[in-house]
Amino acid sequence: MELTPQERYDIVTYRIECAENTLGEIDNLLALKYYNNAVNRMYYACYYAVSALLIANGIITKSHDGMIQMFGLHFIRPGIFPAHYGKNYSQLFRERQTGDYEDLFNHDKESAADLYPKAKELVAAVKEKVDQWLAENKA
Repeated sequence: MELTPQERYDIVTYRIECAENTLGEIDNLLALKYYNNAVNRMYYACYYAVSALLIANGIITKSHDGMIQMFGLHFIRPGIFPAHYGKNYSQLFRERQTGDYEDLFNHDKESAADLYPKAKELVAAVKEKVDQWLAENKA
């Protein structure tokens, strides 16, 4: 599906806003000790940010795995972002899967506290790149 420049701009804007809003939910979830939900939101904040970045660059994926692969191929491998961003994004995906789908598993305060700075760092770095694109492509 080919997007018009306006559609692409609108979707990128929407997704980066979703990333920021989703990141904003996490402190409350942690305070309530909803650690699995907090990890879920950490992953989705990164998902929305990375999807905004990929769409801004004309890269459309159909799955979470595809998004992780395209982020690595187009932004980690060429050195646009440091390698640990790709590893952190993959880790957040795995941890979200575990918390959402594994029976008898719950994230705890320590695991959530380990993941949270990784999510915030990734969203901030990707948002900076997306904001640049938005400024250059303002409709």
